[in-house]
Amino acid sequence: MNKLIEIKDLTVGYENKPNVLRDINLSIYQDDFLGIIGPNGGGKTTLLRAILGLIKPQSGSITFFDKGEKAASLNIGYLPQINQIDKKFPISVSEVILSGLTPGSNIFRRYRSEERKKVKEVAERLGIEELLRRAIGELSGGQLQRVLLGRAIVDNPKLIILDEPSTYVDKLFETNFYKLLGDINKEIAVMLVSHDVGTIISLVKNIACVNQGLHYHPGSDISQEWLSNAYESCPIEILGHGSLPHRVLLEHDHLEHEPHHAESGPHAHN
Repeated sequence: MNKLIEIKDLTVGYENKPNVLRDINLSIYQDDFLGIIGPNGGGKTTLLRAILGLIKPQSGSITFFDKGEKAASLNIGYLPQINQIDKKFPISVSEVILSGLTPGSNIFRRYRSEERKKVKEVAERLGIEELLRRAIGELSGGQLQRVLLGRAIVDNPKLIILDEPSTYVDKLFETNFYKLLGDINKEIAVMLVSHDVGTIISLVKNIACVNQGLHYHPGSDISQEWLSNAYESCPIEILGHGSLPHRVLLEHDHLEHEPHHAESGPHAHN
């Protein structure tokens, strides 16, 4: 299977917090559904920012591939956390999805009829075609999540990256949303960041724990021992929950969060 991204010896940090990530090695393939877990402050968001080109590594490399050959960039769809979206911004659902086709920041340019047709097709696939004319401020958390997913996939990316997609939605919506992701993964590689280990295990093909370093596990049949080693000082237990595991984080001292840097909006491309 062709490789999309190869990360080698990556070290990333900020002025007030050096070495948020240290010596990271990771490969992502075109059919991958990769789950990223880890404690708060462990570096999950920093890893996403590095892949999206929003932060420059201190050392190491991130290499993109197209059909097995090295490429200058990769078409990546990005679905940010909902709390990063300004719901008061005067923009319709249709315009949000269309913006996934727009290089740069000109989200109000004239769109061709074929582009609007593509938006309608994506909306139908995600079950939000009736929302296209509505303002995003009128949407529920679950509806907005689907709109952002539409924006992430409308330009046929090779990979979509989702940052904590289930944080602000109810469980019923979450279940249906993850079914959609499974369907999308038949065509597009998925990288899903979540604090919910139980959900990750039930969905993904491979899993990695980011806690300054990176612990990779092929497959999703992870053990208590692997999780304990990966989380180190953040002990974790997996409890049986029907046919799916369910995570319980035990008490720990990780109160530090990664620095937040304001962005102009969600990014769909490198």
